[in-house]
Amino acid sequence: MTIEQIINRVKENDPEANTDLVLLAYEFAEEAHRGQLRKSGEPYIQHPLHTAFVLAEIKADLNTIIAGLLHDVPEDTQVTLEDVKKNFGEEVAKLVEGITKLSKIKYRGIERYAESLRKMFLFMAEDLRVILIKFADRLHNLKTLEHLPPEKQKRIAQETMEIYAPIAGLLGVWRLKWQMEDICFKILHPDDFQQLQQKYEVEQKAERDQLILKSRNILDEKLEEAGIKHETAGRFKHLYSIWQKMNRKDRRFDEIQDVFALRVIVDSVEDCYKVLGIIHSIWRPKISRFKDYIAVPKPNGYRSLHTTVFGIDGKATEFQIRTRKMDEEALYGVAAHIYYKLNSHSHDKKNEPRWIKELLDLQKSYENTHDFAKRAKFEVFGNRIFVFTPKGDVYDLPSGSTIIDFAYAVHTDIGNHCTSAMINDKIAPLDAILKSGDLVEVVTDKKRKGPSRDWLKFVKTHRARAKIKQSVATESRFDQLKRFIPGIK
Repeated sequence: MTIEQIINRVKENDPEANTDLVLLAYEFAEEAHRGQLRKSGEPYIQHPLHTAFVLAEIKADLNTIIAGLLHDVPEDTQVTLEDVKKNFGEEVAKLVEGITKLSKIKYRGIERYAESLRKMFLFMAEDLRVILIKFADRLHNLKTLEHLPPEKQKRIAQETMEIYAPIAGLLGVWRLKWQMEDICFKILHPDDFQQLQQKYEVEQKAERDQLILKSRNILDEKLEEAGIKHETAGRFKHLYSIWQKMNRKDRRFDEIQDVFALRVIVDSVEDCYKVLGIIHSIWRPKISRFKDYIAVPKPNGYRSLHTTVFGIDGKATEFQIRTRKMDEEALYGVAAHIYYKLNSHSHDKKNEPRWIKELLDLQKSYENTHDFAKRAKFEVFGNRIFVFTPKGDVYDLPSGSTIIDFAYAVHTDIGNHCTSAMINDKIAPLDAILKSGDLVEVVTDKKRKGPSRDWLKFVKTHRARAKIKQSVATESRFDQLKRFIPGIK
């Protein structure tokens, strides 16, 4: 890896970018790390170079790339953080300080794991770019794990799977998440990895490539006739995600339908829906497999149209349709979001995902790190569902949430005064489990004193549980007060 490759990538992202500081940061880091070698025997400077290149690939801003070049300087050399600040400014120094502190977090079993999560969320709340640097740093370390003892390889892989990959998913940085997961999959489950790789990349590759080529040719011709400017490409499911799906649904490899998809990139949202119509005019759609993530984005901001059709020879074929901006946000997540929404000299917390605030609220409520980790894994790292109000507002909740969880997500008063509800125009019990796409209408009664203590037996979310406990405790204190002060109402 060379600094020229990084500068060229930065220029591809932004031809107007001033890369002088990037070159200066490289020279500064190269001087500081001179004479140091990695376990592989290569010069140490290769690690920050690879880290910075990954950051440039995901369209991180200039200060983040510069911090990537400098991220190990204060920890591994005689150069201080103050030296970094003097040469590259306070913002870069804060990013480097954040990654230095984050690097001290180690995985040592469940209790330490929980504490690691807690600390990591605090760092993310300060500046999301710190975790992006850590992802890039971790990815290059994973790619060079063969130079470490087997037990250490497994520990690092397990830590990555438990902590870094899920957070990358939450932030929408799928390009890095997939790479981290496949490397760790190979280390933690080598036999399963090799068997799946043989089936996926050897036995069925020719047939799959032929199907993609034929489908692309048919669709390209129709889109050109319609005058729609577009790009099409094959998108392949990564090995770990296929293996996960096989285990989760107890299916064989040949029973997994969406191991590949065709991705169509267009210029506008209007064109997305035009392409969808053309695809459905060519092949019969599988209605149960249509998702409109443009109208209803995922919690991490992901937007795209997904449709599965009975394609060539009746084979199920998935299409993903999106604009260029949506595609980059899908691959690079919050990094692309910062790139589009902010300039390289500012970082606005208003643009951070809502789940970061949810995690900080969880931290305040659970002093026990084990309890905190359990709640965080359910409420944030678990699957999410989308639920609609009659007005069309969308709320995302953890999978397994009930009507009462939804009511409290909308507003505390609605939760406290909920008496009944309807799901998709049908009366449902308050402990009914919601599914993605449900339309929920909550009926309230202002005369209701408050929530029932029995609701605690089935609610799933921290917010609902906390609000119910708070209201029940207040009511209990009021009842005690009435006994001592006659006539109080």
